[in-house]
Amino acid sequence: MKHEKETNSPILHLQHQQLLLRMEYEYEKEEFRRQTETMGVKRKVKRGLCWFPATIGRNYYNSLNQQVLEVTRSEDTDIEHSFEYGRPVCFFQQATDGSLSYYNFQATVSYADETRMIIVMPNTDAILKVQAATRLGVQLYFDETSYQTMFEALNDVIRAKGNRLSELRDTLLGTLKPGFRELYPVRFPWLNSTQETAVNRVLCTRDVAIVHGPPGTGKTTTLVEAIYETLHREPQVLVCAQSNTAVDWIAEKLVDRGLNVLRIGNPTRVNDKMLSFTYERRFEAHPLYTELWSIRKELRQLHTKTRRGTYEERESIRNRISRLRDRSTALEIQINADLFSSAHVIASTLVSSNHRILAGHRFGTLFIDEAAQALEAACWIAIRKADRIVLAGDHQQLPPTIKCIEAARGGLERTLMEIVVARKPETVSLLTTQYRMNEAIMRFSSDWFYNGQLQAAPEVRHRGILDWDTPISWIDTSEMDFKEEFVGESFGRINRQEADLLLCELEKYITRIGGQRILDERIDFGIISPYKAQVQYLRSKLRNNASLRPYRNLMSINTVDGFQGQERDVIFISLVRANEEGQIGFLNDLRRMNVAITRARMKLVILGDAATLTRHSFYKKLMESIQ
Repeated sequence: MKHEKETNSPILHLQHQQLLLRMEYEYEKEEFRRQTETMGVKRKVKRGLCWFPATIGRNYYNSLNQQVLEVTRSEDTDIEHSFEYGRPVCFFQQATDGSLSYYNFQATVSYADETRMIIVMPNTDAILKVQAATRLGVQLYFDETSYQTMFEALNDVIRAKGNRLSELRDTLLGTLKPGFRELYPVRFPWLNSTQETAVNRVLCTRDVAIVHGPPGTGKTTTLVEAIYETLHREPQVLVCAQSNTAVDWIAEKLVDRGLNVLRIGNPTRVNDKMLSFTYERRFEAHPLYTELWSIRKELRQLHTKTRRGTYEERESIRNRISRLRDRSTALEIQINADLFSSAHVIASTLVSSNHRILAGHRFGTLFIDEAAQALEAACWIAIRKADRIVLAGDHQQLPPTIKCIEAARGGLERTLMEIVVARKPETVSLLTTQYRMNEAIMRFSSDWFYNGQLQAAPEVRHRGILDWDTPISWIDTSEMDFKEEFVGESFGRINRQEADLLLCELEKYITRIGGQRILDERIDFGIISPYKAQVQYLRSKLRNNASLRPYRNLMSINTVDGFQGQERDVIFISLVRANEEGQIGFLNDLRRMNVAITRARMKLVILGDAATLTRHSFYKKLMESIQ
């Protein structure tokens, strides 16, 4: 099943999307059932799907009057987990014979960091069950809600008739031409010419504009400026992204620009600045909140009394409850109205834009950041609330995560941004000056992915750490007889000798620069591998490496996805694959490699088995360009 034929019927296209999304939904649901039934706890923990053993902390009512429970983990804290705001979880208990019994309720993550989670529980009963348990675990649950929200959005768009949503559908997917207003161009002396053009294109569009930002070209800077300028013309905008991390990133930049941001949902990287503009914190900080809190407290106490006393006493308590409830609702409505009317920007993930507190809200403009990583169906959730759409991202970098290969091949991984770029090129502004990389590091990516259109800004063109150093090099391991190994079902591949060699080369490079200079100038290092197993192996080797210990807080080791949007002075990449057959698995996804090779500012070192990799034209060309 290849990409669907280019069709000018938006309805047929959307029905096809529904079909593909259904395939992904069924696949993921089945996968979850299989994991729950057959995968051992240890493996779930390793893959970041589960905390075990988990320790229960205090339980309390949060500012939104939800019963929450604190859960911590003490073991395997260096394993990255996938728990974050909004994700559903379930609890289980392990018996002495190792068998698991699951509790028959679902809960939702409200906040998670490396070692601690706050979980919204369904009721007091559920809390008591969990508190009584020994050898307790918590595991990610299948995310039914997100799928239902996407299906609902696709249905709404298919059914839309004679309204703004139907016009946007036919503009983005059909033959309707996007419209532009004539506006006198605004000058931005602090932006470069392609950034300035992009902001003006956003201000002029009636329907859709796209900011295409290759690595290091200042996409976020441009987007922030476009949002800031739009707010001179509109009272409020909606800003969304696929992931919580991406929402945090853009929201933080908007706060720095002096805008009042209301963040729906909890941030992933929690610092005080981020927390202070979340809906929950703002709600708590409102002057009327103390009265609301005391009313809620009294309501909980009265509820326990309704079962006791004479008929008259019970009746009087019921009346009191009814009056307090009315007052509590009025206070909530008042607080929400105040929070929304004072915010310039409402920021949320695409799925959270469906949150009940946004019901009935409409926005002049919707900005979707990292739009090339979002499923098309997820974009429509937010588009339903807006009159104009601005998509920002880069469809030559990470695609959306799709588990069902058949659905991906059928066209599910083709994003709305890609479709509009292909069909409505007049809406696209490409940013072409990059401010991150030495020109030699940038050149291959520019030629392969962006038709050679990228230019290195003069101030970074020749940046480097050492004189007479080559900015980019490939250490070919084919003569060294290294072999990849397969560890754990779909947990990934590992090449231990290549990892050991990488750390050895890293030590040599640090010696060349000089340890003291690295500490004084805070030169930072990133180590990237596409495979999780290799990442974890490298992390454990680094932890036990005495000579690299002084620089450990200047080093991060992660998968390609973990480095999205980030940069480091020096990047080492371990490609892992080494086999007779020339099999390279998901190194075939060249967009991932584009992300990996464009993270380095001054020095990029790639380790890989050329004999295996250069059978693919991309790696062959990359190696030739480095040599």
